[in-house]
Amino acid sequence: MNKDNSSVIWKLIQETGNSIKGKLPPHPNHPKGRNPYAHVALMVKNHFGMSYKDIPDDKKEELVKYINYLRKYPE
Repeated sequence: MNKDNSSVIWKLIQETGNSIKGKLPPHPNHPKGRNPYAHVALMVKNHFGMSYKDIPDDKKEELVKYINYLRKYPE
């Protein structure tokens, strides 16, 4: 992904993390609470099989849709 698209996606990940803060279910590995930003980045990596920075530019819209889905349905 080029630098401009990567910056746009990172901003979207941050906004999504802000919006799901406190909405993630508790997990025994995270007794002090879960990091919503890391959660979004990990979900992207699990879904696409790579870091958001490594996703091709032609999949940007698909990535944006997926991140917006995570905003509506935090897991």
